[in-house]
Amino acid sequence: MTTNKIALVTGGSRGLGKDMALNLAKKGIDVILTYHSKKDEALAVVAEIEKTGRKAAALQLSAGEVKTFDGFFTQLSTVLKSHFDADHFDFLINNAGVGLMAPFAEFTEDHFDELMNLHFKGVFFLTQKALPLINDGGRIVNISSGLARFTTPGASAYASMKGAIETLTMYQAKELGARGIAVNVVAPGAIATDFGGGAVRDNEHVNAHIAGITALGRVGKAEDIGSVVAFLCTDDARWINAQRIEVSGGMNL
Repeated sequence: MTTNKIALVTGGSRGLGKDMALNLAKKGIDVILTYHSKKDEALAVVAEIEKTGRKAAALQLSAGEVKTFDGFFTQLSTVLKSHFDADHFDFLINNAGVGLMAPFAEFTEDHFDELMNLHFKGVFFLTQKALPLINDGGRIVNISSGLARFTTPGASAYASMKGAIETLTMYQAKELGARGIAVNVVAPGAIATDFGGGAVRDNEHVNAHIAGITALGRVGKAEDIGSVVAFLCTDDARWINAQRIEVSGGMNL
């Protein structure tokens, strides 16, 4: 069996998840990343990781559909054995997500359910079902948002799910501590990616506004986040547990 550490990153084909996967590989960690529909993009990330000398693989996952998780973990076990000579992995990064924004008074039940299934229910049960495959002494990193601390009109549902993730993180840390598994949550600020339609990246007025309310004077980039997630999966971070780490450059201070 391999002795190399292995990370599973959900939503790893682009944006923040891609940068997390690449930074984990830079730390000498092998990576399995999931994608929803962008298989070609996911395989491109796999190829980029393999150029560094690390092993990588991509698996399709509908992270908001709990009924598909048993099949996913069957596939994961097969890939762990065939591609990594392993039967367990070490680090779970719950990154997959979408952004749906609308005023509280207008937010639809369908959109609420979509966010709930992906950002909270899916994370809850994917992590639960992953537990038999995670090595003792492993790590779980959940992804929240600066929006759980400060408010931006339109984000009421999304931010509420992230608030739930922050509470869940503390409970997971408490209940999984006996296995030596540390659980932390990383909360990015506004990042210039295609997330939520790409407004932070593509709308110059939004970009300028966010830069103006950020202490370091610019919007975030994907590469500002991935290195923090990767750090939490190293031995240097071994005593960090049950913490919310906001990576926002100092937004809304």
